[in-house]
Amino acid sequence: MNHRTVAPQPSVTLDDVRGARKMLAGVARVTAMEGSRRLSQLVGSPVHFKCENLQRTGSFKLRGAYVRISGLLPEQRAAGVVAASAGNHAQGVALASTLLGVRSTVFMPQGAPLPKISATRDYGAEVRLQGQVVDETLAAAQRYAAETGAVFIHPFDHPDIIAGQGTVGLEILEQCPEVRTVVVGVGGGGLAAGIAVAVKALRPDVRIVGVQAEGAAAYPPSLAAGHPVQVAHPVTMADGIKVGRPGEVPFSLVSSLVDEVRTVSEDALSTALLLCLERAKLVVEPAGASPVAALLSEPGAFPGPVVAVLSGGNVDPLLLQRILRHGLAAQGRYLAVRVRLTDRPGALAALLGVLSVVDANVLDVSHVRTDPRLGLTEAEVELHLETKGPEHCAEVGDALREAGYTVIG
Repeated sequence: MNHRTVAPQPSVTLDDVRGARKMLAGVARVTAMEGSRRLSQLVGSPVHFKCENLQRTGSFKLRGAYVRISGLLPEQRAAGVVAASAGNHAQGVALASTLLGVRSTVFMPQGAPLPKISATRDYGAEVRLQGQVVDETLAAAQRYAAETGAVFIHPFDHPDIIAGQGTVGLEILEQCPEVRTVVVGVGGGGLAAGIAVAVKALRPDVRIVGVQAEGAAAYPPSLAAGHPVQVAHPVTMADGIKVGRPGEVPFSLVSSLVDEVRTVSEDALSTALLLCLERAKLVVEPAGASPVAALLSEPGAFPGPVVAVLSGGNVDPLLLQRILRHGLAAQGRYLAVRVRLTDRPGALAALLGVLSVVDANVLDVSHVRTDPRLGLTEAEVELHLETKGPEHCAEVGDALREAGYTVIG
């Protein structure tokens, strides 16, 4: 979606971002810039990864949280801070608070992944599990702030947060001065807004492209309406950008400085995560892989050199396992199929023999005989197969049907 509006005086300036960088010296890492040969081939020009997944706490969130808490008055610091987050912001606030000697309380949903809860505690925060979804957790944190006087640290809707995130943009220009397009994932908009402030002030010719998951894309309707719009029930595996409504402060900056906001599918996200792991040897969460998903979806749409911001790498191992399986299936390298056959001795061996001929590797077999949908002499077998791509999947299906098997799915 292309757009640009004339903005009022910006709420965050290049000087703010430069000031944030001074605060972050010795705190936030200057993360690596890594080239991607695979994406460079697809795009037709150099593609680089800005590896914020290798930042302290595993994401860019430390930058904004530290700048925001650094700016608090002494009496505010004494009251402590409170945040609500399912993961990255929680860890950023926890570490930033500890480094600055400020007490922190972080509310997390009851279903938050255990590794993220543990990491947040290890960084020094008191963790309180409350609410089934982030909106409920957010409400609990805001009640706590009202009752105790603790300062609520918003994950994206504050100028100091955006200035801190904007330091990523300064690093991009220094590490890749020839850049023509920066691609960044968008949830509430803090990171995209900060990068856009820094990059457009110094290099207005550079194109900034935001990326959202299709099932949680609040920016396209908001940009069309000219103000933040709530999207009901956002759904995506990319929890780091699963935000139902843009922040007021970042929306103003994104609408005036970001050139385009695109959306990507869940298949594209899982395929992108798999590419990062296999080809770049980088563990990236789905939100962090969203720029890669956009490049894979339409590689010709991005003038290069391109910098794709890998915003985070905090992914629960159990979720990672499911996403990788989804990505393999999307690439035609994993096939789940149900086959109906005659229930007699040797029938399963014969079925496996057919699969062996077409070189499909069997990962798992589930044999069902008691389903009421089955005939008296029938059985159903669910097979999980490792395959070599879409053409091989079609070959497997054809071989089963030619052998006389009923393929259910």
